[in-house]
Amino acid sequence: QLQASGGGLVQPGGSLRLSCAVSGSIIVFNRMGFHRQAAGRQRELVATITRGGRTEYADSVKGRFTISRDSAKNTVYLQMNSLKPEDTAVYYCNGGGVSGSWGQGTLVTVSS
Repeated sequence: QLQASGGGLVQPGGSLRLSCAVSGSIIVFNRMGFHRQAAGRQRELVATITRGGRTEYADSVKGRFTISRDSAKNTVYLQMNSLKPEDTAVYYCNGGGVSGSWGQGTLVTVSS
């Protein structure tokens, strides 16, 4: 139901944009977001956006990442700028909170 894409290898300081396409209507989810899980670490929340457009970010990504949604395309985006090696992780798309729907992960590797 949720399809994430856009991961890849990028150098420190670079940018990537992740996409999360929802099969069906995006409006069924009051809140959508991206989480990430680095090797050996617990999954953590990165950013969320509500149906009304209110956004929240983890402190570690504030000022660098921007989450947005396009209801016409049933897609949520995560623009990631000024990437750091510590941003390396598998990124997951989520709709409806941790007990909601999850997409498959997309790997982001930040390395020189």
